[in-house]
Amino acid sequence: MSIFKRKRYKAVIRNLEILKQSTTDQLRFRKHENRVMRSIKKLVKRFRHDRWQNVPDGMWIKCIKCQGVIYNKQLGDHKICPNCNISFRITAREMIGLIADIDSFKERDEHLVSNDPIQFPGYVQKVSALADTLDIKEAVVTGRCSIHGIDTMLGVMDSNFIMGSMGSVVGEKLTKAFEEATKNRLPIIVFTASGGARMQEGIVSLMQMAKVSGAVKRHSDEGLLYVTVLTDPTTGGVTASYAMLGDIILAEPGALVGFAGRRVIEQTIKQKLPEDFQSAEFVLKNGFIDKIVPRDKMRDTLGQLLKLHDNGPEPHIHKNTDFRYFTDCCDTEPSKVVEISRKKTRPTSKDIISYMLTDFIELHGDRNFRDDGAVIGGVGYLNGKPITVVATQKGRDLQENLATNFGQPHPEGYRKALRLMKQAEKFGRPILALINTSGAYPAATAEERGQGEAIARNLFNMSGLKVPVISVIIGEGGSGGALALALADKVYMFEYSIYSILSPEGFASILWKNAERAKEAAAVMKLRPKDLLELQIIEGIIPEAEGGFDNDMSYSLDYLKQLLTHEYNVLLQKTTGGLLDERYARFRKFGAY
Repeated sequence: MSIFKRKRYKAVIRNLEILKQSTTDQLRFRKHENRVMRSIKKLVKRFRHDRWQNVPDGMWIKCIKCQGVIYNKQLGDHKICPNCNISFRITAREMIGLIADIDSFKERDEHLVSNDPIQFPGYVQKVSALADTLDIKEAVVTGRCSIHGIDTMLGVMDSNFIMGSMGSVVGEKLTKAFEEATKNRLPIIVFTASGGARMQEGIVSLMQMAKVSGAVKRHSDEGLLYVTVLTDPTTGGVTASYAMLGDIILAEPGALVGFAGRRVIEQTIKQKLPEDFQSAEFVLKNGFIDKIVPRDKMRDTLGQLLKLHDNGPEPHIHKNTDFRYFTDCCDTEPSKVVEISRKKTRPTSKDIISYMLTDFIELHGDRNFRDDGAVIGGVGYLNGKPITVVATQKGRDLQENLATNFGQPHPEGYRKALRLMKQAEKFGRPILALINTSGAYPAATAEERGQGEAIARNLFNMSGLKVPVISVIIGEGGSGGALALALADKVYMFEYSIYSILSPEGFASILWKNAERAKEAAAVMKLRPKDLLELQIIEGIIPEAEGGFDNDMSYSLDYLKQLLTHEYNVLLQKTTGGLLDERYARFRKFGAY
């Protein structure tokens, strides 16, 4: 903007203020104000044109999410918006440069090109032109590399190539990548970015969904790790095949993830969909992905996951360590034990995990309906050994308790736990279940989604898990909702915890029609650790400071850590048949005749 224009702009504003102060005729002022504002808008438009006229192309970029205008150097190598943290779309080669160790990527099948299976007009020319422009011959780049020093197969899709659509060459390159990973017993990571099947290849494109899925299954059957990373956009046939088949599914923040298009759904149901519909956050909440990871954290997260799975399916056997079991259990009045077990200050499962495990990664979702906050789970190291943890989670205040449903799992919570336990079985990891729940959530919605079936399915599958399972009751162990995580090789209880057929209040209400007799019920129910040890319901007791382990958390958890290390060492030395037979016999013995 010239000096003359700037002066004119300031003069117009100044005259408007003077007129506003001196004019009593408001109607006259408004007319004059409208005329002045039109003049200002013209000046501003000219100013913007003059300002941008000499700006080099690409210096400023507009974020499609927050609409902010960003100086390109602010994006950095990871191309993340500094205002809303959404990741910009980048090429496959840029992503490989961010993820793979320097100079480690060796491309595979880079010369494969489509033979135009349905002779679609102009298709060959379009593919050829894009190959010359983008320096890639297809919508996926595959190869072998190392990430944090761990040998890995890597596939990265590129949405710049016909929207990353999946044609026959994309399917072939990914299938060959999985076959190489299977042959060499390697993990594989695939970054998805696709509009779905490629229309120009017709039904042949559709067949790639089945072909790649079959290759994923063969890789999985060998006990090998597959991680998918969903980037913007991941839709259509790619979502409905290999994108959602990972052992662990990650996503970038804000990525579009879905099968049918938004407009198609809105036209079908005649309703406006919410703003976050089909976003990574929406998909996480609905239980279909494990974790949202910002792009600048992705390499380290993948490196951590690869390291956690680097032992292979066969567990490493440690030598037995000397260990002395705690035997001096308190004889506190049952109703007092009930009271302490329910204390709001009692450490939660997350507190225990944070204290005992290193490099813990929480994984979300049941892959079916929703992520249940009442059940948490993931993978971490216990004394250097990877284990899977599933746990019920309570809160300490109203907000936390609402988020965790007061520790009462829905069916999807039990299904999430089972999914993670089956994953642990695949990779040969021991399982730890931490239990603190008054019971499964009693609600109509839970019944509609099959609460009883979910608990039964857990019991059925836990009885046959081919890895060691240890369950620890850390607070309340209420009814079948607790047992659904306690069909284990060994069951332990904290000194001030309880384990019972239902709550004392419920027991008194059902048998005596009087919930006020809960204190009396607690005495006859045999719900204390001391009583349950005598009944051989549990194997042992974790000591607590007087009044509860919130008074000295390290005293209890240091013991628990040593106990778990010892017990896993013993259990890992058993044959699979021996482990399963002993687990069956453990529960087979219960009954009085």
